[in-house]
Amino acid sequence: MANDPYASGKFHKNPYAKKTDVTGSLVVVLDGIMEDRGLSLIKPISRCVCKHEVHELILTDETGAKPGGEVNRIAYLGFCTIGEGGVIVSGDDFYVDGKLIGQLAGFDETHMPNHLNIVIKTDKLRTGIELEAALGNKIVFKGM
Repeated sequence: MANDPYASGKFHKNPYAKKTDVTGSLVVVLDGIMEDRGLSLIKPISRCVCKHEVHELILTDETGAKPGGEVNRIAYLGFCTIGEGGVIVSGDDFYVDGKLIGQLAGFDETHMPNHLNIVIKTDKLRTGIELEAALGNKIVFKGM
């Protein structure tokens, strides 16, 4: 078994000092809310995402959503394709079409290797339709 520094508590602070923004665009807009989704966020605070990958964007208003936790109350935003790859990290600000939506809470790997569920913590739970998201909207994960 690998010795994961996140799972073993070896990091006492976020080790990411500088990084580039990760950008992309919406390729699917979703419309749905669940109260009992049961997402298991993995303990690592970061994930590498590569150009052209497609991943799912899920919102939660659960204030305790964080790596290693469970998330139940969710709204589906959509799927995005990555335009400029890089590393996304828990706490990164997340924007759609220039509007701040929330902060990256963590990752759920239920559908891997098909796609990663990227969970965004937000103040107000809204679906992609309620956010008036449109196909092609630019998405940005902005850290530091």
